Amino acid sequence: MKADTRLFGEIDIEEDKIIHMENGMVGFPELQKFALIFDEEKEKKENSIMWLQSMDEPRVAFPVMHPTAVKPDYRLTVNEEMLLSLGELQEDNTCLLVTVTAAPDVKETSVNLKAPIVINTDTCRGCQMIAEDDYPVKFRIYEALKGRKEEAVE
Repeated sequence: MKADTRLFGEIDIEEDKIIHMENGMVGFPELQKFALIFDEEKEKKENSIMWLQSMDEPRVAFPVMHPTAVKPDYRLTVNEEMLLSLGELQEDNTCLLVTVTAAPDVKETSVNLKAPIVINTDTCRGCQMIAEDDYPVKFRIYEALKGRKEEAVE
């Protein structure tokens, strides 16, 4: 499937890689088809920023990353009923992402730990939900990423 995107130009996405989100994203319920775009060379790096590109609206792409890259002890408590439409979730078929909010001052860049995105990689079904845990909507990530980078150098 060919898709025109604002950030990446025309891209080719395999139909079986399209992520279906029945309720869309918070604030964008009408957008229900997405593709996860990432640099394949950086795929193994947990702290890489990826893009959740809407296939319904070329101008919409959400920067996302794995929450454990900035909060290694991130554990979710969610309404299990919300996950039923995704199919059976196991550790090896569950992709957990959070949206990134870039700021003019890089030290103010944050992720939304309160509203993660859960994707079943076997069924390519996903949903964004509100965590029952007391996580912040704006969790600053600069210091966490800086610390992880310093650890990798040592």
